Amino acid sequence: MSASFAVELRGVLKEYVRAEYSVRALDNISLDIKAGEFFCLMGPSGSGKSTLLHLVAGIDKPTDGRVSVLGQDLSELTDRELAHWRSENIGYVFQTFNLIPVLTALENVELPLLLTGLRRKDRLQRARTALGVVGLADRLDHRPQQLSGGQEQRVAIARALVTDPSIILADEPTGELDAAAADDVLSILKILNERHGKTIIMVTHDPRARSYARKSSYLDKGLLGPMPGEA
Repeated sequence: MSASFAVELRGVLKEYVRAEYSVRALDNISLDIKAGEFFCLMGPSGSGKSTLLHLVAGIDKPTDGRVSVLGQDLSELTDRELAHWRSENIGYVFQTFNLIPVLTALENVELPLLLTGLRRKDRLQRARTALGVVGLADRLDHRPQQLSGGQEQRVAIARALVTDPSIILADEPTGELDAAAADDVLSILKILNERHGKTIIMVTHDPRARSYARKSSYLDKGLLGPMPGEA
């Protein structure tokens, strides 16, 4: 596996068993994503995009094939080692924000750091810095219900960023946002890629989001191919 690639998939197959039926979510996927890339994976709902992200994050395991991330073959790690590896290397941004309503923005962003050995003072300083990066330095004490949808997603990005991961995975990050808020969130992801060197892997069915990425591919019915009309 090459050090120049953040993600390398080889012959990846993922099947789910539903009663007597087997559903193939990913079908013989091979894919290389360079370190420092802003990669966009497009496709309709149910195409396997989120499944691919889960494999890259080590949240799920392939039925067959190999997944290597940052030079690490994930199949070689125990569940405990995988959880530790994930906390150090992967930041995850969800479509539905997943913020805790009773916590402030600062406290929500601090959460991933509770698993580290950092003192509370240091945790809060890192959380403030992350919120500053996404333009919310003036919203530290606001709870989710006091924020707009776009601001909530920026808090979620700050939470993904606070551990200083090498890779940020964004699963339909603009799916709950209006056009203006979506552009703000996509601009932040682009800044994290270009100025901070983060590898961004974003899945979306929104064609507007593609223009923010440097490279894109299309996934449909578990099969990877070129964008429609570009074959």
